[in-house]
Amino acid sequence: MSFNPDIGAVYLGDGRTRFRVWAPFRQKVQVLLLSPVERIADMERDQRGYWSAEVEGVEIGARYFIRLDGSLDRPDPASFDQPDGVHGPSRVLDPSIGKSTLKWPGIPLRDYIFYELHVGTFTPEGTFDAVISRLDSLKDLGITSIEIMPVAQFPGSRNWGYDGACPFAVQNSYGGPEGLKRLVEACHEKGLCVTLDVVYNHFGPEGNYLRDFGPYFTGKYKTPWGDALNFDNGYSDEVRHYFIQNALFWFGLYNVDALRLDAVHAIYDFSAIPFLRRLAEKVGEYGRSTGRQLYLIAESDLNDSRLIRSRGEWGYGLDSQWSDDLHHSLHVLLTGEKKGYYSDFGSTADLAKAMKDGYVYSGQYSEYRKRSHGNRSADLPSEKFVVAAQNHDQVGNRMLGERLSSLVSFEALKLSAAAVLLSPFIPLLFMGEEYGEEAPFLYFVSHTNPELMEAVRLGRKEEFREFLWHEEPPDPGVEETFIKTKISWEKKDQGRHATLLRFYKELISMRRSNPALLDRDRKNMDAEVFENRKVMVMKRGEGCKGEKSGNCLIAIFNFDSGNQWIGFNESGLEYGYRKILDSAEDGWDGPGSTLPAKIVDGGPLELMGSSVAVFEKD
Repeated sequence: MSFNPDIGAVYLGDGRTRFRVWAPFRQKVQVLLLSPVERIADMERDQRGYWSAEVEGVEIGARYFIRLDGSLDRPDPASFDQPDGVHGPSRVLDPSIGKSTLKWPGIPLRDYIFYELHVGTFTPEGTFDAVISRLDSLKDLGITSIEIMPVAQFPGSRNWGYDGACPFAVQNSYGGPEGLKRLVEACHEKGLCVTLDVVYNHFGPEGNYLRDFGPYFTGKYKTPWGDALNFDNGYSDEVRHYFIQNALFWFGLYNVDALRLDAVHAIYDFSAIPFLRRLAEKVGEYGRSTGRQLYLIAESDLNDSRLIRSRGEWGYGLDSQWSDDLHHSLHVLLTGEKKGYYSDFGSTADLAKAMKDGYVYSGQYSEYRKRSHGNRSADLPSEKFVVAAQNHDQVGNRMLGERLSSLVSFEALKLSAAAVLLSPFIPLLFMGEEYGEEAPFLYFVSHTNPELMEAVRLGRKEEFREFLWHEEPPDPGVEETFIKTKISWEKKDQGRHATLLRFYKELISMRRSNPALLDRDRKNMDAEVFENRKVMVMKRGEGCKGEKSGNCLIAIFNFDSGNQWIGFNESGLEYGYRKILDSAEDGWDGPGSTLPAKIVDGGPLELMGSSVAVFEKD
């Protein structure tokens, strides 16, 4: 095992296993071994409230519970495997799962192109092994990292993954620890990185037994899921340690390359050295010690650049974050929706600011929030932001789970792809987006408690109230909802789906090879808007500054559904520019284009509705 966690059950060899658990208020803690024969092993307590024991005759695969005060049997809080689900016994894991003959150092973050997928709905089988069968297609698309939605053990077999109850255990219905390890190995063999979504802001409501062990939660703060996790109150050092061990566990045992930290704005922590900063320090130390490039990527709606600033700038030192502002700006331009948090967006200038600065709201007043929002981000490197036109949140948190393919035209789908992939930031695609998948991404769970299931249904209805969606949401608890969400992979080779896939491949190829697009320095980028026409002109490359030498690429986006004209001087083009991409052309199943292949005179340019054209200095 390349990383030896100091909690949980660690097999030491020769039939010996070390058990260690934190339970500071318990008077007696034991290991209840269920196999090969049932027996009890006492544990000893240290000054910090950790109980531990090295037990003979415990082989790999042995099932066990932790017995508290002589009567209460619970799964191990740091269980590495829950083969019988969240309520069943824990299992001693084979440490050889962490061994690998492949020396995989990872790739620079700036070269990441994420592909977010949900294991259960990405294939008919819904397993890690089935994902492996599609890696070649993702590699051919140009993806450099798959991003897997949470796989920590959750109740039943159907869940987005954010109801995990056992953060160290890998979902049994997906293939368990061995299945995840095979997937990571297969990705690395093909030159793909693996990013794993983890949840450090709450636990799922079913199968969460942490309260029986210690003060993992605090009543000081409330979250949408109840009491907050205890990151800054008494005993919080051990809670922090638990989650830091979890992060290192995924890096060390499974060799994942990056972690996406779910909704860090719901981590309440006012300590002098916040948990997220300490986590970044420990992951950085581990990466340097192993010679690997490891990354932490935050999801946050705070627009607080302290998360991604260096510790030398009094930041937390996280490597990147999701940029909701670019998504919201793009979504409103494409769909015209203005409900809920979309009410703060709507202009082409919003998208241009997101392209240039990372945030749209960097301290100005937000009408939706009724307060000022955000801080400065324009000086940060481009790789500090991950951008998307679609992701599981923005699709799945719609009442009917509609993808963009169900909301906008085929031409607008190509336009949205170009806005993301021609941006200087790290792009993320959501599974099936690249060929215009039409299956919705609905919310689904498989809780076993009927009262809990009814509470989930009511909660979903309440969540949609601010968007004024009054229809009845699909029932998240029935299997039919889950089945509707599985993607139709075979469509990628059919009709316009195949054309859209080719368009994505072309954009990704340009991004990875065009010198102007390889230049991610936003000092060599500009975005100008013509608001009354819903047109944005984006320039990339040092050669766009009026210098005769240097690369320059100019992308002209028309977000209006009708044709628009733009003057030669307005576009920033000069003689000698040649067209390298035009989404309106027949070859992309477009309506046809009137743009010239090369700029040879100063006439105005006619942009087809919902189109993008890219010109390069010849």
